[in-house]
This record gives sequence, C-alpha cells and structure tokens, in this order.
Amino acid sequence: MDRFVFLTFDGLSRGAVYAAFALALVLIWRATRIVNFAQGAMAVATAYAGFEVSAATGSYWLGFAVAIAAGLILGAVTERVVMRFVDHSSPLNGVVVALGLVLVIQGGLGMIFGSEFRPAEAPFSRDAFTVGGVALLSRFDLFVFAAVGIVVVLLALLFTRTHTGLRMRAAAFAPDVSRLLGVNVSGMLTLGWALAAAVGSLAGMLVLPTELGLHPNAMDIVFVSSFTAAVVGGLDSAIGSVLGGLIVGLLLSYVSGYLGATVAPIAVLILLVVVLLGRPGGLFSRSAARTV
Repeated sequence: MDRFVFLTFDGLSRGAVYAAFALALVLIWRATRIVNFAQGAMAVATAYAGFEVSAATGSYWLGFAVAIAAGLILGAVTERVVMRFVDHSSPLNGVVVALGLVLVIQGGLGMIFGSEFRPAEAPFSRDAFTVGGVALLSRFDLFVFAAVGIVVVLLALLFTRTHTGLRMRAAAFAPDVSRLLGVNVSGMLTLGWALAAAVGSLAGMLVLPTELGLHPNAMDIVFVSSFTAAVVGGLDSAIGSVLGGLIVGLLLSYVSGYLGATVAPIAVLILLVVVLLGRPGGLFSRSAARTV
C-alpha cells in the first residue's frame, strides 16, 4: 500500500506537467486545427534561454520569467512568419511544417549549446515529505501543482470572463463571421499561438529539472506523453486535456513502479491506440469534433 500511495502522488506530479503541455497543444488545435509537433522543441529552446539567464544572474526566477516571455515571443513569431503561410487545404501540410520546425530548432540548439546533457536546477528541494513513513510530495512537486493550477484558472478566466478571450474563441470557431463582426482574427490566432507557447515553456521549466536535464531532444518523450494526454482528454476540450494529463501521469507512474521504466512508453502508446480506436474524439469530449 505504501508503494501504491507513493506512486499515486508521483503520478499526479508528473501528470500536472503533462496537463500543462497538453493544454498548450489544445489551445493551438482549437484555434487552427493543427497539432503543433514543434511544441516540445520550442519549449526546450525557451528553457535554454531561461536557464542561461539564471546561470548568468544567479536568479532562477528571472530565468523563469525570461523563459515564459521567450515562449510568448517565439509562439507569436512562429505563427506570423511560418504557420500563417501554410496551405491548409490538407491537414498534413501543417504537420510537415511543424516537424520541419522541430529539426530546425533542435539542430540550432545542438550547434549553439552542444548535444551533451546539462543539469537544470530546481528552485525548491525535490526531497519528498514523509507521512507515516511514506514519501509523498516534495516542495518542488507542490510548486508544480500550484503553477499548473494557476495557469488553468487564469486561462479559464481569460476565455470565459474577458472580451479578448471571447474574441479568441469566436475567431477559432467562426472566423468568417468574426471578421464580419470586426474581430481581428489574425491577431487572435497570433495571440493563441503566443499563449500556447508560453504554457509550453512553463511545462518545460517544470519538467526539465527532474530527471531530464537540458538537451536539444529532452522534450521528445514528454511530447509523446502530453500528446497522448491531449488525445485521451479530447483535443477540443481544455478540461479534458488536464484530466488526460493526470491519467497519463498515473499510468506512467504505476507501470514504471510495478513493471519497469522500459515498459512505460509502450503503455502510453497502447493507451493512445485504444482511445483512438474506441473514442477518437477523446474520453471527455462532450460533442463531436468540429471540422473546418
């Protein structure tokens, strides 16, 4: 039982990061119907910027803020310079361009920073609190939960309580009608990409100080797990992506703890296939996926 409790809390901590990353994928999907396969590489690029600033200044929080700001800028530039000119007549066009971005970003990071793994320091201790002899959560885990929770609440308030959020939703679901009503659709799409990249940067800053460390390919496995979380929850459901992230985190923790770490990626892929075959819209999607 002690092992099960530990694995449960460990899985929830992992799942919170996957939830944030899945939420970033959902934001872009709902706006453009594109799965941004470059999200992981973009997060690593901004994390490098953040940790470089932290190393130069000695302040983790300054580096944290720089990483989030870099995510906003990188997301906006990516949409303005690259994705805006993609031919959307075929869904594969956006996928191919995103995969090309992955190669460009990872290659550039390798040329600038090298391909060796570099440690990424956490702002809080990763030693878990123990209750009744059972290790539960560390201070860093609590920070992860708090950061992801704040982001989810802020995004919910943005999309439900502000004029900008309502314009973003309108631009995503009915762009032609929104243009007729005076909504700057292109600007809303750029803002969506910027917010998604910022959330992805947050997820990168939260997951890299664990066992990953800094490396141009550090987020590849995280992206697979987060993409699975988004599909499990439903690419059209923000709340579903959060729940999907927690499900994937628990699955990885249980499988790693009881069957071994080498089996965990296979379990994630099996979950992805099962959901796609049984409920392709996602477990928590309330309606059929819209089409453009």
